[in-house]
Amino acid sequence: MRILVTGGAGYIGSATTAHLLAAGHDVTVYDNLYRGHRGAVPGDAEFIQGDTGSSGSLDFLFQTHDFDAVVHFAALIEAGESMQQPAKYIHANVVNTSVLLAKMNHYGVNKLVFSSTAAVFAGQDTPLREDDPIGPNNLYGETKLMIERIIGWYHQLCDLRYAVLRYFNACGAMVDEKGTAIRGEDHTPETHLIPLTLQVPLGKRSHISIFGTDYPTRDGTCVRDYIHIDDLAQAHVLAVEALDDRAAMTYNLGNGRGYTVREVIETAREVTGHEISAIEVERRPGDAPSLVASSEKIIRELGWNPQHPDLDDIIQSAWAWHKSHPDGYGDKNRNT
Repeated sequence: MRILVTGGAGYIGSATTAHLLAAGHDVTVYDNLYRGHRGAVPGDAEFIQGDTGSSGSLDFLFQTHDFDAVVHFAALIEAGESMQQPAKYIHANVVNTSVLLAKMNHYGVNKLVFSSTAAVFAGQDTPLREDDPIGPNNLYGETKLMIERIIGWYHQLCDLRYAVLRYFNACGAMVDEKGTAIRGEDHTPETHLIPLTLQVPLGKRSHISIFGTDYPTRDGTCVRDYIHIDDLAQAHVLAVEALDDRAAMTYNLGNGRGYTVREVIETAREVTGHEISAIEVERRPGDAPSLVASSEKIIRELGWNPQHPDLDDIIQSAWAWHKSHPDGYGDKNRNT
């Protein structure tokens, strides 16, 4: 297939692009490089710099390419920032995606894989299934839920075929056949727990903050499900290929096991061999106590088979990448 990957210069988008290419698909990456990295885009993919909210740019893109499907990652993703800058998130996520969907419909591209999130759920102590109660704790999750609903209407009214993938905490680094870590997390700003924790042994920060210690969890800190980037990317390949036979899919993606913030930090200490200082601070607005996935549905229906479920392995791959890329991708001229 000829596949358009929006946001393909980002962490998950670039990894998925690499997996799509390995599966034999032709890929065009479309990214405005606001928070993505040109150096993360695999060399075999076509790269076009542009914004999903630009009607004229999308017209040119769809007029000059014959796409079979779109895998849509382009979005702002920071839950905390969404609570501080709501207009920014509504525009970047909901408005821009609406422009993209309108162009897809106009140019007859009727297959979509959408990058959604566990943040659409209300949260609960047991692993979340796709039909469990919805109730975002932050505006980021709400924008993703709004997009899911818009996609549902395009499915009903315009015959859009779609897969919504609600994933939990993407992490780790891609490793090549020689065992070299080649693609990892490099966000600006960085807010994800594992890379932030690894910045301490790298000498980039003095400590890691634990936001809230009074949650109703086993040690008082938030519980999250961590999924390796390779496993996450492979699920996107399975989903886009399944759109020939399935018209509407929604799947959770995780490992079905939750780790507390304290457990992640302790695992990072063991992997790096460094004493990592942790300081307890107040809760952040928008953090749910526990988000853990049940991925039984995608395993059963699409044969998804995660290869890297262990937190220790995940952090080891991330540590290998950050040690070998202390400055990330090093593209200092990109927009931030």
